Parts: sequence; C-alpha cells; structure tokens
Amino acid sequence: MNIWNDKRVVLTLDAGGTNFVFSAMKSGDEIVEPIRKPSNADQLDLCLQTIIDGFQEVLNIVKEKPVAISFAFPGPADYKSGIIGDLPNLPAFRGGIALGPMLQEHFKLPVFINNDGDLFAYGEALGGVLPEINKKLEEANSPKRYKNILGVTLGTGFGGGLVRNEELFVGDNSIATEVWLTSSRLFPERFAEEGISTRAIQRVFLEKAKGNYSEELMPKDVYDVAMDANNSDQKAALEAFEMFGRCLGDSLANLLTVIDGIAVIGGGLTGAHDLYMPAALNEMNGKCYTASGESLPRLVQKVYNIDVDSEFVEFAEDKSSDINIPGTNKTIKYDPNPSIAICSSKLGASKAIGIGAYAFALKNL
Repeated sequence: MNIWNDKRVVLTLDAGGTNFVFSAMKSGDEIVEPIRKPSNADQLDLCLQTIIDGFQEVLNIVKEKPVAISFAFPGPADYKSGIIGDLPNLPAFRGGIALGPMLQEHFKLPVFINNDGDLFAYGEALGGVLPEINKKLEEANSPKRYKNILGVTLGTGFGGGLVRNEELFVGDNSIATEVWLTSSRLFPERFAEEGISTRAIQRVFLEKAKGNYSEELMPKDVYDVAMDANNSDQKAALEAFEMFGRCLGDSLANLLTVIDGIAVIGGGLTGAHDLYMPAALNEMNGKCYTASGESLPRLVQKVYNIDVDSEFVEFAEDKSSDINIPGTNKTIKYDPNPSIAICSSKLGASKAIGIGAYAFALKNL
C-alpha cells in the first residue's frame, strides 16, 4: 500500500488523557495546522462535544471532502466496533461509550479507531524509522534489511504496537501488544508501567531526594535536576532515570525476544533518552542465569542504539563470512551475530500516530 500517492483526505485525532490533537492528512502528510484541545477526560458530555467540535473545526478548514475519520485512543477497547471502554486515563468512558458509531452518525463518514501505540508503530513502519533505517543500510552497502517493528510510547503510560511486514498486528480482541501489563523482574509485584511512566520517575526521585519538592513535579523538572551538577539531589534524579531505563530495558528484552525486529521509542519522555538509554541497553545486552548459575545473554541478538552514529556504523557492518555447503564446492553467506536496533522516533509520536491512522483508514476502506 502506497499512502504517499493516495490523494484521499482523512480526519485524524491523537487522543491522550490530557490533550486531544485534531488534524487532517492527505498523501501521508498533514494538510492543516493541528488543533489542540483539552480532553476533559472526566466529564463525558464535555469530552464528546470537544471531539465533535475538534473534527468540525478541521472540516471547516480542509477544502476537500474527507473519506473517513481515523484516530487513536490510549489503552484497550473494542476498536472494531468503535466502543471505548474502561480506560485509566479517560475515566469518562468507563462502562462503554459507542464513540465510533456516534461520530459516524454525526459526520456521515466511516470511522476507524485504534490503539495509539498500535498506530504509532504503524506510522513508524510505513513512514518513519523503518524505511529510514533500511535506506541508510542500503546506502552503507549493508545486506541487512528489516521488516518488523515494535513501537513503544513513553509518557503518562507505557504503550506499544507491533507491525510485521507492513501489517499492523491488532489481535483477535483488538488488544494486542498491551505492553504496559507485562511483568517486571525488577519489581515482580508490579506491572511494567509502574516502572516505565512519568509517575515512576516522580516516585523514585521523591523517595531518594533530600530536598522538599512538590508531588506534582514533572519528569522535565527531574531532568533539570539531573543535569545540574550543583544540585544536591542530582544523584537522586540520575538514579530515577537509571531505574526507569532498567525497567524499560527489561520489558523491551522480553518483547524483542518474541518480535525480533527494530524497536522505536516515542512519547514525551524521549527527550530524556540520554539519561535512561544506557541503562536500557545494559539490560537488553546483559546476562540472565540458569538454575546452576551459568550465564547466558539476555537476548540472542545484540541491540544497538542507532541514535549514536558509531553504533549505527557497527550495526550496519556486514559481519557475515562464506562457509562451505557440505558435499559441494559451493559456499553460502553466514552471519553468526544477529543484531537488532533501538532508536528514538524522528517523526514524533503525534505525527507517527497520524500517519498510522491515515494508513489504517485507507487499508480498511
């Protein structure tokens, strides 16, 4: 499917627990300046009216008739039916709200809703890091090419999506890749999101800091402390991001064991990747142990952080050699060092979700 040559217009929405971002796309590109509105996530009538108003404002701007509405929501829901259920970040929808059918009746357009982590991964697979990585590998004369991608979003929550060979994997109940509910070996009694979210950074920092801080402080505030060598709580801030990275690396190691593809990170916390990525890489490229104490690599593949130029060079390097085919005088290429990569989104989560929503609508139409 080539979305870049498709002239149809689709209205999109990136729906978060705090803000709604409305837009419209054509040929894989936004054609309006995104419109941002507060989600009013705890007031159902106001929230629904906000969604209608946001799409109507976009409709008033675009010159061509759209063919569909397609957008993302955070967390599990009955997306095939367009019903939003019990989402932690959007309490107004608890009990089940037929949002898709409501919008379809109001705007007389097909409506497609999907998980934000899924659409983030779909956008990165079609128009983000996956084609970019393969292009750079081709330019480096590397024989490697990648078709599978795991996308994770880091922010208020921990979201994810999986794309295999340009096909979004949604699962039988529309709730595949709910990564936030995976377990944590660092905190076995908690699910993964408790260690991989804004509240995780806040919690660890407040537990370790000696100064007086508001419980409302944001990860950006903790990041500023971490970068301030003169702040007496710099160590506490660095430890908060290190623990975050270890938890992230633990979850990604489990997921990449199954997926064996590229991992891309998006969301509000990507700006602090320099503080947590080393710990995440150490976890993914670290060791695990047998009952007898024998150490094994945590992953069969080596993971490279290709946001670092030198690591991309090593990732792209052809490490294969010629081995003989028994009983013949022929040889075949063999690379005994499988590798995968992790990187930050270059599109940004909102744009990637928009591309994913656009492609998802066109595919379903």
